[in-house]
Amino acid sequence: MAYLSVKNSIYPWQLEDWQRLYALRAQWPSALLLHGQAGIGKVDFARYLAQGLLCETPTTDGQPCHECSACHWFVQGNHPDYRVLCPENIAALSHDAVATQTNGEAQESEKKTRAPSKEIKIEQVRALLDFCALGSHRNGRRVVLLYPVEALNTAAANALLKTLEEPPANVVFLLVCTQLAQLLPTIVSRCRRWPMHVPAPAHALPWLTQQGLEDAASALAQAAGSPLAALAYAHDEHAALRRFTLDQLAAGAACDPFACGANLHKLPIPLVLSWLQCWLYDLTLLHLANQTRYYPADKPALARCAQHLNPLRLVRYARTVSLRRAVENHPLNARLVFEELFADYRSIFTTH
Repeated sequence: MAYLSVKNSIYPWQLEDWQRLYALRAQWPSALLLHGQAGIGKVDFARYLAQGLLCETPTTDGQPCHECSACHWFVQGNHPDYRVLCPENIAALSHDAVATQTNGEAQESEKKTRAPSKEIKIEQVRALLDFCALGSHRNGRRVVLLYPVEALNTAAANALLKTLEEPPANVVFLLVCTQLAQLLPTIVSRCRRWPMHVPAPAHALPWLTQQGLEDAASALAQAAGSPLAALAYAHDEHAALRRFTLDQLAAGAACDPFACGANLHKLPIPLVLSWLQCWLYDLTLLHLANQTRYYPADKPALARCAQHLNPLRLVRYARTVSLRRAVENHPLNARLVFEELFADYRSIFTTH
């Protein structure tokens, strides 16, 4: 799911993080690891932070001036002291260019015959090392933005670790991740960790309303409190199929697994599994505490389902879905996966 990719300021809920980070300017760490839930603006924050570090006339609180040559180069994507590392599939959807390229013509030819990689590869990290070995073009810092860190394959992670162990002078690494537990502990130990938290609704809801969302509270609930994810949900091209899925789940024991397989088979498996897990979470929460988190607008349907479910079967099924998520990115037959999952979903309900 794509979030906003171009920012000329920080989000309202990030002001405190910015102010606290500004206090580190005198002793800036060589590597800063921003981590937290997806959809809260970590990459936008890191990108804006990079611009501030490279700005030649920053404001009194370290924000970029948006007027100097460095800021203009940064916005245009050609600042000589800035590099971005991210997987090809993310770079294709973002204004960030893949900053570390291998042999040009060979790589372009290869891209035409294969899908964009979801990994950060060792070739990208090696090219980054060449960048780090050079002096600054503007006699200041050089900044590297790397995201998501969990996309580093094993060889790339080990190559990056060597650089973090002996960081080059005046090079700042800004690393962004969602799944901190997936990172090599040795990489984490070489960074200054900076947790970024889900904003309070008091900050998120007014901003979402300003973006034109009519039912900001419902969208924010579906996104587990992440404002950018909520905004993406509101403009999601799969909204109709998400509604179809929720209606099928609301049918309980009458859910039609074959209709689900036929209608959803072109969707990414992780996307449908996320809808399913959120529904199961709300079913459990409603059964135990008469509350919902992700789908408050569907509370009546959830309540009907909760009256007829078997709690033990619900727990077992939730575990099955979690195990399925562990292999969700494997080349599976989506139609068969969905037919099996939704057929098993019916079994959590009693038939009397």
